[in-house]
Amino acid sequence: MLRPRSLPSVLALATSALLISGNADASADPPLPSAIFRATHNSYSGNVDGARNSIAYQLDHGIRFIELDIHDNGYATSHDYSIGHDSPGNLVDHTGNPASNLLRDWLDVINAWSAQHPAAAPIVVALDIKDDLTDNPSYAEGNLAALNQELISVFGPRLFWAKDYPTSPPTVNALRGRVLPLISGDGKTRTSYKRDVGYHPAVAINGRGQVVEVHDSGTGALWYWTGQYGADGRVTWLRHGKYDTGVTPAVALNDNGDLVEVHQSQNATTLWYRVGHLGADGEITWSPSRQYDNGVLPTIRFTDAAGTRLREIHRSQSNSQNWEWDGVLNAGAMTVSWSGNAKTSDARYDKSTSTSGTSRVHVWTGADGPTPSQTLRMDTDRYTGDRIRYQQTAFNEFQRGNSAELQQGALFYAAPATESSFITEARQAGRLVRGWDFDSVSNATNPLASYPAANHPYSTWYQDLLTQSGAIE
Repeated sequence: MLRPRSLPSVLALATSALLISGNADASADPPLPSAIFRATHNSYSGNVDGARNSIAYQLDHGIRFIELDIHDNGYATSHDYSIGHDSPGNLVDHTGNPASNLLRDWLDVINAWSAQHPAAAPIVVALDIKDDLTDNPSYAEGNLAALNQELISVFGPRLFWAKDYPTSPPTVNALRGRVLPLISGDGKTRTSYKRDVGYHPAVAINGRGQVVEVHDSGTGALWYWTGQYGADGRVTWLRHGKYDTGVTPAVALNDNGDLVEVHQSQNATTLWYRVGHLGADGEITWSPSRQYDNGVLPTIRFTDAAGTRLREIHRSQSNSQNWEWDGVLNAGAMTVSWSGNAKTSDARYDKSTSTSGTSRVHVWTGADGPTPSQTLRMDTDRYTGDRIRYQQTAFNEFQRGNSAELQQGALFYAAPATESSFITEARQAGRLVRGWDFDSVSNATNPLASYPAANHPYSTWYQDLLTQSGAIE
């Protein structure tokens, strides 16, 4: 550690920062972005790498920013992520902390402390994602929907969702007793949390407001989103996953949650179908994929109120002629009996739009500011232009050098504590800023980082600086 400056120098720095931050009185109630909080870097490392002690000890001593590095190794077996620096268990201090490396056990410690201290300033729980979660093809294998659900199930009503952050910043007192989740780490994962991309999207909605969207990746993978159309006219997306290979999919959905999906093979003109059942949790149970014809650009609809009779229309693989099939769904066997194959002058169905009563959902692709042109978008009968994406449960961190996509709308910024100009500019712009490896008083900026994340948070110089800066507990 560098030798600290003298105490008068520390106080001068702190006082200067306070004049800009407007947080000289720790009993005041500043807007959240104006406040300063004690923070640790690699909080799970305790005294193995640094001098932090246990998570509970950190919280007891005023730390309000906890960082946990997580990995997805073994998720399919343990149904949880693992704590560790370079790998699960690496640089983890279990003294006073959970004996396991499972994320839920560590989150439970934070939740229990928060429940016992409802007047505490809001705690930020930063999850530094060390692995690429975008290659996890389902909820069961640990994609971001699973991470969302873990946060929701652990923290419950104490969780302050990113989507609920108001236009005018809330005050610190308004957020006391709450936990703010933050996603850091792998840039590809953070980007996929904010938006999804795809080709040839198709959608179906049923009378219960359940929604299924399917699309292809442009490289031969087929993906789905499931969601719920709400009273506010928006769709809340629940689950996301890869289900097959192919291109140009289409889907039909009945009121029982039974669905039939059709698609074309990736490198041929064979047509395939799958039957699925959509559960209340948004998960789809799929049948095997079965070939039913040759052709291109398939579309499909249920044609009766009971949701058992189907009509599929596709184009010939060799000319512009459309062909049709009639189908009867056997939901129990998860099969369709096809008959009546014939030419038709009818147009193929509009697979990008689906209606049920007065509810309408339309899917399309288009850039949203800095996002790619293949960003998956959605209109309903009441809103236009929403992104098809994970629920914005967690805030998404922007770090120096990241893309414009990650910067768009970001509240939390971060950089090494030595990046003084980045930290200063972000603070002056009203952002919440973390400076990690804050290991010397020389790292102090004006204004000070919102979260000076230290490895030795009980050092005299750090305690004096944060006290004089009006750090809030």
